[in-house]
Amino acid sequence: MRSSPEPPDIGATAAGTPAVDPIEPEVARQRLDDAIAPYLAEGWVIVVGHDYMARLNRGAWNLDFYVDLLGNVTVEKKALTIVQESGRLVAWLLLIVAVLLALALASALGWL
Repeated sequence: MRSSPEPPDIGATAAGTPAVDPIEPEVARQRLDDAIAPYLAEGWVIVVGHDYMARLNRGAWNLDFYVDLLGNVTVEKKALTIVQESGRLVAWLLLIVAVLLALALASALGWL
């Protein structure tokens, strides 16, 4: 039975050196922090993030920041997702139900 040859290493050139020298996570985090600092001063809130990505939110808008492997920062402005909108609705409903239950309990115990 013949064995197939090993596939070429996609991340290496013919000389064996990497085709792209990726940025270190610490450097990516610093570039990301520098890019989002002005937005945080304006009142945007970090919703999620890691060394190469961050999502900021304010009102009905998201700002997505991405650092690619070369260290370039990309910013995308998007509207809220359906999951975020439904999550806010569920949170408001739970808050209203909790307040109504507290009022009913207080009324039943004679505290109101």
